Amino acid sequence: MFVLELTYTAPLDAVDAALEAHVAWLNEQYDKGYFLASGRKVPRDGGVILAVAEDRARIEEVVAGDPFVTAGVCAYRITEFVATKTAPGLEAHRQTLG
Repeated sequence: MFVLELTYTAPLDAVDAALEAHVAWLNEQYDKGYFLASGRKVPRDGGVILAVAEDRARIEEVVAGDPFVTAGVCAYRITEFVATKTAPGLEAHRQTLG
């Protein structure tokens, strides 16, 4: 599992100009099963996404397609972790230490 932390690298007006395309991209990733939760940070200086994929390389490919990235308005920090405990409803994403 992955925590994707977005940090805006441009003024909010530039972020907002790419927001509609970013939301469409988010929806695509939810449809593909990569994203479990997402939202803005408070204060609004970026966002956070909880994601799943077969490996880090795939998540890096997904992130590279974010319109925020292609517009140059954010940077990503990708943190991989082993989800050994999950809330009900997320059991399918539970992992074991290997």
